[in-house]
Amino acid sequence: MSFSWTREGRERGQASPLAALVALFAVCTGVSIYVVALGGTAALGDDRTYADPTLHRVSEELADGGVADPSALGTAQSAAPDGRRLNVTLTAGDRRWTAGPTPPNGTPTDAASRTTSVRFGPGSVVPGRLRVAVWR
Repeated sequence: MSFSWTREGRERGQASPLAALVALFAVCTGVSIYVVALGGTAALGDDRTYADPTLHRVSEELADGGVADPSALGTAQSAAPDGRRLNVTLTAGDRRWTAGPTPPNGTPTDAASRTTSVRFGPGSVVPGRLRVAVWR
């Protein structure tokens, strides 16, 4: 930092031009990073997917030790995201269990599914598929 004298004889601080340019560059870079990060979150808006995290929560509600229990399907509605409707379908073999309203035709839905083991009865476990559909 260089110093200059005023008429009254006191020192007055001045920044070198290089230090001022480096500080300006740092501020501009920080603002640019902030705008890019903010733009990335604003772009999510209403287009984000709800099905994958909802499928995970429903699977945790239904499964005990990794095996889904069809009788617990009614509790799966508590996993619905706020402001959204949820349909849960569990299929195994030729059997099918459903909880929640049916998605209306023409309404955009977000859906996800995964394979899971399904308990048919004591000691009877068969492969099946768990599917969720989420819509507004």
